[in-house]
Amino acid sequence: MSSEWRNFQLADLAKFKYGKFLAKSQLDASGFPVFSGYGVVGYLPTYEFDDPKLLIVCRGEGGTGDVKMSPAKCSITNLSIVISPNEEIVSKKFLYWALKASDTHRLRTGSAQAQIVIGSLERLGLAIPTDKSVQDEVAYMLSSLDDRITLLRETNATLEAIAQALFKSWFVDFDPVHAKMQGRVPEGMDEATAALFPDGFEESELGVVPRGWRVQSFRETIQIIGGGTPKTSNPEFWNGDIPWFSVVDAPATSDVFVVDTEKHITATGLNGSSTKLLPIGTTIISARGTVGRLALTGCPMTMNQSCYGLRGLAGDSYFTYFATKRLVVQLKQRAHGSVFDTITQESFAGVLVSTPSSKTILMFEAQIESLMMRIRENLLQTQTLATLRDTLLPRLISGQLRVGEAQSLVEEMHDV
Repeated sequence: MSSEWRNFQLADLAKFKYGKFLAKSQLDASGFPVFSGYGVVGYLPTYEFDDPKLLIVCRGEGGTGDVKMSPAKCSITNLSIVISPNEEIVSKKFLYWALKASDTHRLRTGSAQAQIVIGSLERLGLAIPTDKSVQDEVAYMLSSLDDRITLLRETNATLEAIAQALFKSWFVDFDPVHAKMQGRVPEGMDEATAALFPDGFEESELGVVPRGWRVQSFRETIQIIGGGTPKTSNPEFWNGDIPWFSVVDAPATSDVFVVDTEKHITATGLNGSSTKLLPIGTTIISARGTVGRLALTGCPMTMNQSCYGLRGLAGDSYFTYFATKRLVVQLKQRAHGSVFDTITQESFAGVLVSTPSSKTILMFEAQIESLMMRIRENLLQTQTLATLRDTLLPRLISGQLRVGEAQSLVEEMHDV
């Protein structure tokens, strides 16, 4: 390691304090955010910290050891430890990345519920460049990659909201039908598309629906595909190149698609089990345990038996995805089981929907195709950037790779 880098214990670099216990009754629906480390859990009329704070989640479910940066003007709950760096030695942003690279999850203790205590943090060893300009360059490069990932995710959230709004307008609020009843041309719609919608409503089991639309169970509109798990004891079944989906692979809502999975199986595993290869554009819904998580397959993949694959009988992909998304609450209400809730095929059969013609559904597909493809492309780019960031992180933070040496890799990614 270069002489520019020096070893420290974290106690030499920062001070620590636990966040405050805040009862739910103290929280409000507006004001300044209260941050737990897992996310914003409520709001207060006042705040404790003016600028964003570096923190580590010290207890809770699933994220103990995660290093986070809080929002500005916020309070922080006792699920996190606030880390205040000595800025004369180390910058907050560099320390954030240094902790990200140090596997703070190994500091967890406790058998009943994992937790991290301040004493463990204080003894954590870190190597820090003594030149603050080097710290700033490293932090800037890594933060720039993070910012690009954040921007792509925000773009996906906007695109997904646009697609979902169009689905709601056409198939929930029936805006084109209302417009035609009033003698208006439906907004933003050409003549051929407008002709697919009726100019009136009729009574049905669901109440008033567009005239001519069929009221039926959701089960009648989809093909349901089951999953399976190849024997884990057979090494010939695993570590292949076929993605195998479980609920841990469910994407963020705005990303919609799943394009890779944590585990993969072989062709032998596919042929030697009940799992099936799902085509691109299949909606996956988790049906057992964590119920109601959704994904749209962005590549051919398989899945476990705790999920269903749904294919629209109209030959669609996106209509079925957004229809399922709107029905998740009803499906979860119809879930049942003696040990834990399970969505069954009867759950799909128990939900009624009003179904337009196949031509209308496929016109919707065509309208949002470009939006959905941009979401998928952005997701792929996000994963590429995240891989680059995670590859550079330990080498930059340890001094094994200089900023100048890494810059060419980042510049190549800029044109991705």
